[in-house]
Amino acid sequence: MSDCIFCKIIKGEIPSELVYENEHVVGFKDINPEAPIHLLIVPKKHISSTMDITDNDKNIIIPEIFAGIQQLAKEFNIEQDGFRVVNNCGNYGGQTVGHLHFHLLGGRELQWPPG
Repeated sequence: MSDCIFCKIIKGEIPSELVYENEHVVGFKDINPEAPIHLLIVPKKHISSTMDITDNDKNIIIPEIFAGIQQLAKEFNIEQDGFRVVNNCGNYGGQTVGHLHFHLLGGRELQWPPG
């Protein structure tokens, strides 16, 4: 999508601090962090939301996203103390960018409910 901010980050048109990349997924630091560690894990393929994940995506992209989350949790030393993985879907779910993405938050004790 030509106007999608995450697609532009993936293409290198908008600078970001990439921390992870493989064939299907990128990870980068959130520009407005809500925790000491706040990363976004995003498929390179434009998928608008959780509701638009295809069967093929379930077999290829989603496992790659979670492999990235595991690797990043280890690299950022949050795997032992714990972390949160969040996917917002739709307006009421708090999704502000129309590109599937997962937030990886850690580095402090997170409260519940989040809001």
